[in-house]
Amino acid sequence: MTIRSQLRLALGLAVLIGMPRLVVAQQSYGPAPVSSIPQRLAELEAEVASLRAASQVARAVPAESSLNMPVSHALSACENGCRCPQPASASSGACANCGGSRSGAGGKSKYPAMSLTGFFQADAAWFVQSENNRLTVGDIQDGADFRRARLAAKGDLASNVDCMIEFDFAFPGRPTFMDVYTTVKNLPWLSNFRVGQWRQPFGLDAQTSVKELTFLERALPFAFVPFRQIGAGAFDEMEDERGTWAVSLFRYPTDVFGGNVGDDGGYSMTGRLTRLIVDQESDGALLHVGGGYSYVNPANNSLRLLTPPELFIQEVPGTLRPPDGREFVPPFVDTGFIDTDHQHLFNLELAGVSGAFHGQAEYYYTRIDQTDGPGLAFHGGYAQLGYVLTGEQRAYNRAAGALARVVPYQNFAPGCGWGAWETAFRWSIIDLNSQNIQGGQLSDLTYGLNWYLNRFTKFQFNYIHPFLDNPTYGKSNADIFAVRCQADF
Repeated sequence: MTIRSQLRLALGLAVLIGMPRLVVAQQSYGPAPVSSIPQRLAELEAEVASLRAASQVARAVPAESSLNMPVSHALSACENGCRCPQPASASSGACANCGGSRSGAGGKSKYPAMSLTGFFQADAAWFVQSENNRLTVGDIQDGADFRRARLAAKGDLASNVDCMIEFDFAFPGRPTFMDVYTTVKNLPWLSNFRVGQWRQPFGLDAQTSVKELTFLERALPFAFVPFRQIGAGAFDEMEDERGTWAVSLFRYPTDVFGGNVGDDGGYSMTGRLTRLIVDQESDGALLHVGGGYSYVNPANNSLRLLTPPELFIQEVPGTLRPPDGREFVPPFVDTGFIDTDHQHLFNLELAGVSGAFHGQAEYYYTRIDQTDGPGLAFHGGYAQLGYVLTGEQRAYNRAAGALARVVPYQNFAPGCGWGAWETAFRWSIIDLNSQNIQGGQLSDLTYGLNWYLNRFTKFQFNYIHPFLDNPTYGKSNADIFAVRCQADF
């Protein structure tokens, strides 16, 4: 009811109440003074004005119980803690701009806001080895395996704090710790600050999600990368969204459960910088350049570099293990354990997208200071080119500074569409021969064919031809055929 309606009602009641008294007074004592009616109306108007003022004050000042603290305290906490220019709202009990952890309507908070994600990759592979290759690395068995099978919980603990806990049930730890971290966002100077275990910021291939790789595995020089380690770091996009930067301090090496032990070394750092020097919104064409540096001081002064030929199939030893064969794809090149004081690792990146074409290339160089021995220099690189036969354009993840997935124009469904089809080629090399360490040299030629049924499902085929040059057994080669089914949510 409005104030004007309240006034009319009050006046009407006053008239009805006063009428009998006025009649009696007139009958007993004669006419009533005319001045008494205007005086009563003035009193009623003053009372209504007082009620109106009290109502406005009540609406402007929220009750103490709705914020779980006095109003003055809420405003002070917002200004001093969040530097938020707007006060806490009475309805949500949180800062108007930045949210917060105080209870909202009904005493409930929207944090934590978590979601469940996961994916699996099921692989099968067949090997044809030359006689000398079988002599060099052993008889590799055909097989099938879950390359990855992961579940993760991820989301926000507050408006400026996120969290992720991910485990893999196919890796040797069964389960193995993967990305396990929390990030505090929008900090002065540090931007986004992360603590835990995650992919350290080094290399383009390493920063590309395994769900979005063009081939079954990353290229051979990935063996150099200090990948998932436990530590703390800062990162962010540049203001124009055309570049990224990241730095990190970590312990090395981290085991499958995120642990590292050793009082002699172990403290390491890495950094990465990327930039889009071409970024055309009209047709989506872009050209990415980047680089990275990593300093590694391995715990207990021990370092080992090794890699298989861009395929990983493993069987846990048991009663079904082949009696005279390898239960996993063995490393084709291997330095063995090196007594190491320090390792310096450098990387250059190049990537581009133009229409249905996409490609990327990297070069890695590492310098290792042995504890007792000469300095070592190893290197590697790769180049790859892909073409989406159905015309889709590969996406680019600006926050990660890496290429992303192919999304079909039409999902696969009988009579509706065939999804997206992609073909790709890659050449890669890694050389682990230097001074007194002769780990061998390996080159791979890989052809890939990918079928994206929809955004979240794809089938892949890879043909891999490794060329191995082993210091002891000489040159050999093999033919590897592999397929994968992947689904993620």
